[in-house]
Amino acid sequence: MKKSILLISMAALLGGCGATTSIDEYRPNNSVMEINSDESVVILGRRDAGHYDTDREFISCVSGKMKGADIGVVPEQQFIDSIYPWFEPRTAPKGLKRLTRLMQDPDIKSQVDIQRIRYLVWLDGSTKTDNQGGSISCAIGPGGGGCFGFAQWEKSSIYEAIVWDLSDFSEKGRLRVDSAGTSYLIGAVAPIPLLTPVKKDACSSLGKQLKKFFSVQK
Repeated sequence: MKKSILLISMAALLGGCGATTSIDEYRPNNSVMEINSDESVVILGRRDAGHYDTDREFISCVSGKMKGADIGVVPEQQFIDSIYPWFEPRTAPKGLKRLTRLMQDPDIKSQVDIQRIRYLVWLDGSTKTDNQGGSISCAIGPGGGGCFGFAQWEKSSIYEAIVWDLSDFSEKGRLRVDSAGTSYLIGAVAPIPLLTPVKKDACSSLGKQLKKFFSVQK
């Protein structure tokens, strides 16, 4: 009987374990950004001298989603290393005026040209855990061990992408993704996690929508 109740409870929880994800975008006049097949995009995370660091794993995930659209994507670290130290946290341009001044340096412009980078995409955001509740206890005795209890927590991923065009130093569009969901941990002999893929859904949604921003010219 207890096993049946547990299975019913798990089924009910699994039914509500999906993430809720929304995308907001801004493009002047709903314009599509043209990019030649030999040009590239670089996706960079916003950072602030070690105090603030956009998830590198998330950036790599979005870059991977972008590659499926016949668009060249320069790896983030490759780009940062190629023009060191101008895109380190303390020196990276926070606005287009600063970027324009940087691009007047022939060494920096040369590296950008060599890598055929047309668009720079800034990613800013994070995944957070809130409203944790419940508890799990585990014990080992002469007859064996096990866990008992129930815990849950809410996770939210909020990220924004800003697209800069390096051909005319203008902002071409913005995307914001919000993904949220509740995860559970059930103690039933062995701990059973029921995890909501909040960050994964945010990455997939942002990458696919960002891909639609571009029209590849052969």
